[in-house]
Amino acid sequence: MQHRGHQSTDGAGGGELTVPMAWLYAEYIADELLRTGDLMPPTSFEFRAGRDALALTIFLSDTDGELPGIRVVTQLETWLSLTAYDQPWQDWVEERMSQLRAVAKQADGPSPDLELAEAAWRWLEETELLAPDLNAVPGGAPGGGEDEGPKVWTPAWQLGLPLGHLAIHLF
Repeated sequence: MQHRGHQSTDGAGGGELTVPMAWLYAEYIADELLRTGDLMPPTSFEFRAGRDALALTIFLSDTDGELPGIRVVTQLETWLSLTAYDQPWQDWVEERMSQLRAVAKQADGPSPDLELAEAAWRWLEETELLAPDLNAVPGGAPGGGEDEGPKVWTPAWQLGLPLGHLAIHLF
């Protein structure tokens, strides 16, 4: 059985290569949203964190197994609400990943889309980036420069999620 969202590179039956189109499309949409927002250089770790967090949001919010295609604009409000500051995004990701893993177990084989989504989630959870300490006392840093304030190691998803949210707003 060929996975939804995959296209074969060979019309013959078994042993065919499946392309993780759903994940690649989600990643493409996320990349375009972040590039349009021009929030940070595309080569930075912060950009990657934002792209991966947004791609996960896009991929996991697709409950019908068919990404919106040209209807991306109709999904922006959904993605905004999922990435909002007061939402339990991390819990939502874990829940949706568990659901997709259960579906993959019942399928004929592993889902390349899910494997890429899991790799992105692992990177977002395990990687820490040095970021400004938003909980620091305002004006507490001597010199007052933006880059001179206190910094803390922050999980990549905690930095990428608000960047993705802002990119959607700027779109």
